[in-house]
Amino acid sequence: MPDRTLEIHLFGASTVCGNALRNIVRRDYKSSTIWSYSRRQLEGDTSFCQVDLESPFSFFFNELSSRPGILISFAPIWLLAPFVELLVTNYPERIRGLTGIIACSSSSAITKRFASNHYDRSLVARLRTAEDLLIATCQSIHIPCQVIQPTLIYGQAGDYTDNNLSRVLSVMRKLPCILLPSKTGLRQPIHASQVGKVALHYALMMNSGKYSETYERVAVGGDTTLTYAEMLSKLQKAQPANDPARRCQIKSIPNRLFFALSSPLLLSSPKTFEAVLRIGADLSGFIPAHKLLSCDSQPFPILPLNK
Repeated sequence: MPDRTLEIHLFGASTVCGNALRNIVRRDYKSSTIWSYSRRQLEGDTSFCQVDLESPFSFFFNELSSRPGILISFAPIWLLAPFVELLVTNYPERIRGLTGIIACSSSSAITKRFASNHYDRSLVARLRTAEDLLIATCQSIHIPCQVIQPTLIYGQAGDYTDNNLSRVLSVMRKLPCILLPSKTGLRQPIHASQVGKVALHYALMMNSGKYSETYERVAVGGDTTLTYAEMLSKLQKAQPANDPARRCQIKSIPNRLFFALSSPLLLSSPKTFEAVLRIGADLSGFIPAHKLLSCDSQPFPILPLNK
């Protein structure tokens, strides 16, 4: 069994996944140490270090020179990768003792490869370039690197909430009804706590020494595959009885009519139009989190959901 005593250096600690990971470590890995790094001040966190990935010149890892540590990042990978490269190239003494890197990217690197709008194409390029750079940098210093590409992240951890399904709920709370195409695509939403557990899984593997010289990407999703319409329905029913989102009616109209009504967006906002088109696309087929973690499958939605 892997050693459960970890020395974790957590970037993006103020994200929902970062906060989920901090909660898991403090609850289940009490002998471990977790250092939190973020641009945003984390109140009540005595192990917090404020750092800007775009200004790394004065940066150093807390205690890393004397105790081996694993870097886990939920910060934007296009900021992390050049940051790590700069440290390796110009300040190698500041990362002495680093034994592995686990970085969160996005399944958008896969699902938006054939997007027609400039914004999504640019996002894919940034993600793939950053993933390649991070893996190459880790290979150059012979430490393992695991890039996690999660699909639709949702959920709440402490005061932090996702920017995906929470927005859908916000819309449902404001409108009496929403329209969807009669045939919607498949989704595999993953809770922030599951993303945190997947990152810890790889940290334990690296800490055991059995994961050396490994440089991989893994696309991971939640344990339940369901249609976009089913996802919204289950999300709605999981809210408290007095939540305004419960009163929003989800109405289906023929696909051709739905996309025809959406067509003006092609001129006003190509990015939004493509997002609407994806409602009818299957964005699933990723490795379920429970298979990576060797645990029981968890049905959607996992609580807590949002504030």
